Amino acid sequence: MTHCFATRRAHDDVAIRTGNSSGQDIADAIVTQTPALPPAADAEPLSLADEAMLDGLQRAAFDYFVRHTNRDNGLVADTSRPGSHASIAVVGFALSAYPVGVERGWMTRAEALQRSLTALRFFRDSDQSGTPESTGYRGFYFHFLHQDSGTRARRCEVSLIDTALLLAGMLTAAAYFTAATADETELRALADRLYRRVDWCWAQRKGAALVMGWKPKSGFLNYGWEGYSEALLLYTLGLGSPTHPLSEASFPAWTSTYQWENLYGIDFLYAGPLFIHQFSHAWIDFRDIRDDFMREKHCDYFENSRRATYVQREYAIRNPRGFVGYGEDGWGLSAGDGPKTPRQRIAGRRQSFYGYAARGVPYGLDDGTLSGPSVLASLVFAPEIALPAIRRMLARGSATDDRAARASGYNDTVHDGWISEGTFGLDQGLIVLMIENFRSGLLWRLLRGSKPIRTGLHRAGFRGGWLAEGGQP
Repeated sequence: MTHCFATRRAHDDVAIRTGNSSGQDIADAIVTQTPALPPAADAEPLSLADEAMLDGLQRAAFDYFVRHTNRDNGLVADTSRPGSHASIAVVGFALSAYPVGVERGWMTRAEALQRSLTALRFFRDSDQSGTPESTGYRGFYFHFLHQDSGTRARRCEVSLIDTALLLAGMLTAAAYFTAATADETELRALADRLYRRVDWCWAQRKGAALVMGWKPKSGFLNYGWEGYSEALLLYTLGLGSPTHPLSEASFPAWTSTYQWENLYGIDFLYAGPLFIHQFSHAWIDFRDIRDDFMREKHCDYFENSRRATYVQREYAIRNPRGFVGYGEDGWGLSAGDGPKTPRQRIAGRRQSFYGYAARGVPYGLDDGTLSGPSVLASLVFAPEIALPAIRRMLARGSATDDRAARASGYNDTVHDGWISEGTFGLDQGLIVLMIENFRSGLLWRLLRGSKPIRTGLHRAGFRGGWLAEGGQP
């Protein structure tokens, strides 16, 4: 996964369930009582003030890609901090954000097209030899790249999920730039070529399920995808390939590891960090389309994300560890930055702080750090609780201070409060895309017509909704 926390997440779940990490406190907080989930309802029209608030947050997030992109190769920095390497996943978010910028009047179509072409041309010409100094292997790419040369950085892995996020951006660009001009025609051809180049079968290793990554000297990583995660997008893209598709057995092999829970009276497909319930939805409209697993549960992945959002809020209301700022308008635990301050005594116990970590509820790490971007990305699922939480975050500072809403994390429990320095590209991309899906559904509309997406969903067993409107891809 993008934040490289999958195995740690599983370990934390086991630790808490076996009583090795404040297990009694968490158990007390999970007792099922009256369901906290109201019936789904259409969102109320936004006030002019809320429209302006969201527009400002979305525009500020979009500007990240304007400021932190290498115009010579299209690579985008992982964070705004000095010396940051490029992240291929952030490039995918940038490619998806450019059409939003055009539609909102923040960037000309010509500039968005040239930025997108520059990135796709770079990946077309990049070194795919798989050596430690290359850019990728078998159509996949290293997680982090030197932003100037585009070669592997930080001795990182060839990352399947980060490649998937990059490809999602390429497919978005291809779906948006549909004119018959030479440049837009070239862009569509490049996106198709780069997608076809990915050898998904190689990444299945010996079984049906996908691995997480590969390194030049040691080979495949020793762990794979288990439990519900952002791999929903990864499997969709792999199943949709016209050249090296995943076997149809791969998807049920993954969903067989799912964990259906009842927490606080809410039935849902469990994953602790909130971003897991959001990333795939940045591109794919999962409303009213269902695979075999969701048909059996009389649910869909969009509704599941709504339920997960309410679980997060209910956990914060109960606040089993007594953190400052948690409540009905103070929630949102996800993967991201956090304080590294010394332990403090909170509610009668010594509390550690974990720095950059995958936080989640109710099983997993929690040190009082909340994620503003994960709340912004919840707008599409539960605006009735996300909007009040956003207003509260903005009220923390001055009228022009939106840092808590866009920073990777903030923590009001530590002495004098804490907020992450700089911004992270993944967060800013998620903000741009999910606010836009809430406001107009632009990304969802674009990708509904994408043949790789439609094919992948059909091969994964999804049926109904908008998938039924166009027949088989």
